Amino acid sequence: MKITRCKLSKKVQRRLLGFFTAEVTARTAADLLDIQPNTAALFYHKIRLVIDDHLSLEADELFDGEVELDESYFGGVHKGKKGRGVVADTKQTTLMPAIKRNIKPDSFVYTDSYRSYNALDVSEFKHFRVNHSIEFICGKNNHINGIENFWNQSK
Repeated sequence: MKITRCKLSKKVQRRLLGFFTAEVTARTAADLLDIQPNTAALFYHKIRLVIDDHLSLEADELFDGEVELDESYFGGVHKGKKGRGVVADTKQTTLMPAIKRNIKPDSFVYTDSYRSYNALDVSEFKHFRVNHSIEFICGKNNHINGIENFWNQSK
């Protein structure tokens, strides 16, 4: 999938893509480029669709090497509606089967201190935790900043 039927110039599209990757909000990007906020928001949405399409094409591939995991909530609170839409909850019994289905054994898995990741300590993965109440990086390169940035951009 690619972005089609876009009336923005290629230069503006490239600048918006740069702002998107730099975590600049669509409203701020619109102000900086002197375009309508809804136009920037729509372009950001199209970028997310392209990312989703690309990830869907590779859905059969397992993650390996160094993998960052983090749970995230999408949307606001809806009266009478529970859960997160993708998975019913973030309990260990829900997350572990999904983790084992999508990550190769012996991979390095980095998480925060959320209790549902406890089973990773005695699994086929090499598990490292980052305790955010103490630090944002554990050791030289052990962090989950990449996945947290992904969830931020996804929302």
